Amino acid sequence: MKEVVKVPFQIIRADITKVQVEAIVNAANETLLGGGGVDGVIHRAAGPGLLEECRGLKGCRTGEAKITGGYNLPARYVIHTVGPVYKGGGAREEALLRSSYLESLKLARDHGVKSIAFPLISSGVFGYPKDQAIQTALSVFSEFLMENEMAIFLVVYDKAAYTLSEKLFDSVKAYIDESLVEEEKGDYRRVVFESSQASRTGGETSEDSYGAGDLDRVVSALEATFAQRLFELIDSKGKEDVEVYKKANVDRKLFSKIKCNPDYKPGKATALALAIALELGIEETGDLLGRAGYALSRSSKFDRIIEYFIREGKYDIFLINNALFDFDQPQLGV
Repeated sequence: MKEVVKVPFQIIRADITKVQVEAIVNAANETLLGGGGVDGVIHRAAGPGLLEECRGLKGCRTGEAKITGGYNLPARYVIHTVGPVYKGGGAREEALLRSSYLESLKLARDHGVKSIAFPLISSGVFGYPKDQAIQTALSVFSEFLMENEMAIFLVVYDKAAYTLSEKLFDSVKAYIDESLVEEEKGDYRRVVFESSQASRTGGETSEDSYGAGDLDRVVSALEATFAQRLFELIDSKGKEDVEVYKKANVDRKLFSKIKCNPDYKPGKATALALAIALELGIEETGDLLGRAGYALSRSSKFDRIIEYFIREGKYDIFLINNALFDFDQPQLGV
């Protein structure tokens, strides 16, 4: 079985009992003795040893978490947590759901776990509204990863059970479906190209700046590479490296490669993730992408989704990846 590539955060469609991680999270009930949904699936896959160990735990309260071995599962550990039953939102459901995620992550960290897979807790028979459950999960993951190193996977077995809020989904879809940019904005690709060129040349955008055969002059006038420009932007915006790569959902080792090699060219998803982390506008994003050999295209659903969030000033990488997943597109930082 192919191992899942470990990045800081990723949404995947899979059977959680088969994901190759160190720990999986079981959305359990307070008895910890198995049940329906994910709980029952995990117990069946792990075998009778899991139930026997759970008997000794004497249950678990809502919002808390306990850990056992993985037995017949690929994962070394199973972390059992009890999410809240949704009662309309006035019974501390959000606080309890946040606690379920956070206590599971803390328990994993305390046991040296480097990779963990979660289901969407409380969103099944416990009745928690799925769009709100997703928002809570992403918020906790984002906050935890700013202070900790761990690969977190949100595992979706049935994509229909994991969607954006209807309002955001409709807004993104409408933006994707636009066939042309409004006339007053001009041609998108020309505007981005000319503005980025003008910023580099002091306003001149002519392609005849160099005479024919003047190769030495052309080569000597090469602009900053992607990596060089990236770190110029980080400095100019007063940000720390760790803040940028964490907000970009980019692995620390990959970020180090970019920093140590001025000529390193990352994949497009990584380049865009770093632009999002720096909260760049469309023109700055186009300029940074161009230095790695990429551009935003109006014929690409992936690019249109990214453009929507940039134009809306929404730079939450987890929310963007949520939208990309919902539209069957690759995720940023992955």
